[in-house]
Amino acid sequence: MAKKKKSIGCPMGYGGTEPNVYGESDLSYNEYLKVLELTNLQIPQSKPGHHDELLFIIIHQVYELWFKLIIHEIETAVDHLKNKEVLQAHHFIKRIVEIMKLLVCQIHILETMRPVDFLRFRERLQPASGFQSQQFREIEFMLGLKDENYLKYFKKSPDVTKSLKKRLDEPDLHWAYFEMLKNLGYKTEGPAKIKSLCKIYQDPQDNLPLYLLSESLIELDEYLALWREHHVRVVERIIGGKRGTGGSSGIEYLRSTSHKKCFPELWEIRSHLN
Repeated sequence: MAKKKKSIGCPMGYGGTEPNVYGESDLSYNEYLKVLELTNLQIPQSKPGHHDELLFIIIHQVYELWFKLIIHEIETAVDHLKNKEVLQAHHFIKRIVEIMKLLVCQIHILETMRPVDFLRFRERLQPASGFQSQQFREIEFMLGLKDENYLKYFKKSPDVTKSLKKRLDEPDLHWAYFEMLKNLGYKTEGPAKIKSLCKIYQDPQDNLPLYLLSESLIELDEYLALWREHHVRVVERIIGGKRGTGGSSGIEYLRSTSHKKCFPELWEIRSHLN
């Protein structure tokens, strides 16, 4: 009599009867993804917990998970740029772009929350604020938007300050991109930097890997700016001109950040092409 094959649960949730090629395992989907731990991390501050506070917490926790992946991919892209692996760097930057597209859409879920309902638990959040997101600051620093002034907002958290200081001091994506161009023989100092980029853009067919890489960087820049702009509109729609829970000016602070560009040179060369 043929021995019945043991059913093996796929970590991706598809199930099946074929044994795992790496050997049988008792690992389950829930264990692999730590579902129990994840679903117990949403702790409302309102008493009793307001219905919409769960929505607010989950959206921001999901943001932080995506931020973790973005940090992982930026580190990988920088390593490839250091090794002059143009298409490899392009691959991971495009992944970040796709994540950013998702983040732009995700923020609008907050608009399903009525302003009056948010106010029922907003005061409970003080002084916590998205302004204090360590990972988002890391992302800015890793993209080249380095501003040491932000460290003062984390002075009560020495470990966070240490991590951010590390990001300030290490090579960022902007530096790695131009360092790679320099190592490939392009001039990257002063006005010559724009001329080098123009050569790539004037003849994209003969410079295809560098052209694709450069366009993925500007797309990343574009979607980061779009995320900021959509964030401004969503916050304005929900709380108007109220100050931020962390003490910032709220909507005015958010609006002041929407002009930031990680790769201003890639935007500037559009004006030099003919």
